[in-house]
Amino acid sequence: MISKHSEYLGTAREIAHGIVREQAEQVYSERRWPEGAIRELQRAGLGGLSVPTEFGGLGGGASSLAEVCEVLGEQCASTAICFGMHCVGSAVIAAHATPAQQRELLEPICEGEHITTLALSEPGTGVHFYLPQTQILASGSGYVLNGRKTFVTNGNHADSYVLSGVSAVDGLSFSCAVAPQGTPGMEWSGQWTGMGMRGNSSLQLALNDVAIPESHLLGNEGDQIWYVFHVVAPYFLMAMSGVYLGIAQAAYSAACAHLTKRSYSHTGSMLADTAVLQHRIGRLWGELEKTRQLVHAAAKKFDMGSDDALLAVMAAKAEVADCAVMMTNEAMTLCGGIGYRDAGPLERYLHDARAAHVMAPTTDTLRTWIGRAALDLPLLGD
Repeated sequence: MISKHSEYLGTAREIAHGIVREQAEQVYSERRWPEGAIRELQRAGLGGLSVPTEFGGLGGGASSLAEVCEVLGEQCASTAICFGMHCVGSAVIAAHATPAQQRELLEPICEGEHITTLALSEPGTGVHFYLPQTQILASGSGYVLNGRKTFVTNGNHADSYVLSGVSAVDGLSFSCAVAPQGTPGMEWSGQWTGMGMRGNSSLQLALNDVAIPESHLLGNEGDQIWYVFHVVAPYFLMAMSGVYLGIAQAAYSAACAHLTKRSYSHTGSMLADTAVLQHRIGRLWGELEKTRQLVHAAAKKFDMGSDDALLAVMAAKAEVADCAVMMTNEAMTLCGGIGYRDAGPLERYLHDARAAHVMAPTTDTLRTWIGRAALDLPLLGD
């Protein structure tokens, strides 16, 4: 009997090998938000991948999110990260969803009619995304937000945005809220011109007296740190781990394909017949497989509620960043002058993979947190 998990993973793979693959180069070269692929994923019922079944979603959890992002990322990292961020935002909304939030946000998400995303990063706080400067001030029967967000994946294409802010009263109470697209006072600016992930439409968002009702607050006032380390970080890290694992797999496959097709005209022998290249491919396979096993194990730990789950998911993203960058570099070397001259998808893999180390939480930040956790020290200590 085919499980529900196998069914929607198979659906994601079909879409990845279809429209995602077909449009990948166009998304990259034209810096185009992958609308066609995102809409296809929604039509296939995958919009609610990270939403619990009791709210009408698929209840996929972190394991399914990592696997789906890997399948998509192997064909187009931009599509994978855009879909992944929607799923992370969905999981955040669902964590303590009120009946109104279920009705207004989660139901449309599960029905494939609503895209959400995170808007946490700010220009002044860098990797410290958990310490926003945006202010959330109680006003009447709701809140007013003022501040700036940056690197908002899905840009102005989403229908809602999961925002973070700090109380303007004490400066210590961090909260999360949802603002619908088009709310007065939301102003978009900039154009995403990053080296890689060119289709993610990562833009800047100014919040100028943005008023939202009390019903759009997520959880209670001051709950943001709980959200960050119990929902945002685990789901985000597993989504990103899946994306970069997909890039690493694509680079590895490209290298293998080149070695098995390229031959020397003067001897007729294949590059694949060369012992040193066989050795290098063998090493790459091991690096890729052990990283994949770590990613999958970390996701399962989180879904099962293991005590060391956060440690595992942080390690997964740090290790997959190393793996993706190394794999794309090695693939370019193994493909030699032809790979460098013709660029092709290898250029895209190289550019997309490099974001792994700089996307918050950065690899250095994660390894510091892992070390502090292993030494039984507060994660956010000085």
